[in-house]
Amino acid sequence: MKKIIVTGCNGQLGRAINLELKGYSDIEFVNTDVEELDITNIDKVMELAREVKPYAIINCAAHTGVDACEDEWDKAYRINAIGPRNLSISATETGAKMVHISTDYVFDGKAQKPYTEFDKPDPQGAYGMTKLAGENMVRDFADRYFILRTAWLYGDGKNFVKTMLRISETNDTVSVVKDQVGSPTSTKELAAAIKHLLFTENYGLFHATCEGSCSWAQFAEEIFRLAGKKTVVRPITSEEFAAKAPRPAYSILENYMLKLTTDYMFADWHDALVAYMRELA
Repeated sequence: MKKIIVTGCNGQLGRAINLELKGYSDIEFVNTDVEELDITNIDKVMELAREVKPYAIINCAAHTGVDACEDEWDKAYRINAIGPRNLSISATETGAKMVHISTDYVFDGKAQKPYTEFDKPDPQGAYGMTKLAGENMVRDFADRYFILRTAWLYGDGKNFVKTMLRISETNDTVSVVKDQVGSPTSTKELAAAIKHLLFTENYGLFHATCEGSCSWAQFAEEIFRLAGKKTVVRPITSEEFAAKAPRPAYSILENYMLKLTTDYMFADWHDALVAYMRELA
């Protein structure tokens, strides 16, 4: 029996991973969230790992409040960097594989072509800086690891798609940023990519997003079109949106290492969104 510890199990990706692997009779999940395991406490992490002796640890826990991270640097570092360090130390001691989820925010967003795994990170805000620190902790302390950078995630939980649909119920128009581009990625697609890597020895850093790209405004327009909503999107600039923390203007990641080393291919973002909207309906 392969035991897999999942942190952040109640988040969108944690739920998707459980669904993706639920048909495997030789897998037993040890699901944890903040109530069951404080990943920032090395003693608690080591205690659980020694008890479970996991095949793998999949870290879906993170402080993802991009604006909140600007005011909560210590909290962000504890969750996004110290947590992955602790999990990686425990993975090494127990011989487990370490799976860690990172983000497009490790880049400055000023590129003119999709970022590959070989491009130099240059995070511009607290969220990206702490997530990059987490990547480095995994590299330093885990013997066998998969780091997957993803972006614009949506799944079973609070996300942009559901927010837009909720707003459309009571609004004829909605203002959405037009000058930030990326690749909307379904947690179902990301969970399938994790499954594809998990039982291999193909360790390392991977970009992991759906194929294709759009702006947030175009994403919203497609959501409304698929849902048959009449809500009109009013494209605005990032400056008009005036968020506290900087957002990458260009967040397109090229899944270069997946394509070089595997036969796995993410779905196009349109197709993944259609599948998700059907499930919601």
